[in-house]
Amino acid sequence: MTIYELTAAECEEFLSHAKVGRLGCARKGQPYIVPVSLYFGREERCLYGFSTVGKKIEWMRDNPSVCVEVDAISDQYQWTTVLAMGRYEELDASEEQQRARQRALDLFQEQSRWWLPGGAKLSSGVEHASPVVYRIHISSVSGRRAVRQPPQPPSAIGG
Repeated sequence: MTIYELTAAECEEFLSHAKVGRLGCARKGQPYIVPVSLYFGREERCLYGFSTVGKKIEWMRDNPSVCVEVDAISDQYQWTTVLAMGRYEELDASEEQQRARQRALDLFQEQSRWWLPGGAKLSSGVEHASPVVYRIHISSVSGRRAVRQPPQPPSAIGG
């Protein structure tokens, strides 16, 4: 197996196909990681998402420095992983954020059934409140890709 460092352009290309990632945030020295649906806006260099208010939204409001990890794993010898570091920003219904919020909604619509996580009922039967739409401004990306070693040709015997 050979492991390659990905360029920023390769990382962004990988993010453009991602549908689920792991969001990492922290509050008062305690880390928290959770899977999220996400949508990459290449032009803005942002990841867009939505969630109902809960632990991750409360924690990101308190500390907007976050990271997102996205991976594709075929097996232990073939995988790609990308880490995006960034800053959380809520996109409210204000006039100033109307364009960014619309961009997020346009990206969501490109995925079928994008609304399912936010529309599901809790096991307690409680309905979710309106979802929070947010974006993560990416400050840096890094990534690695592992590939199997190509088979070595048999050495010639004799000569």
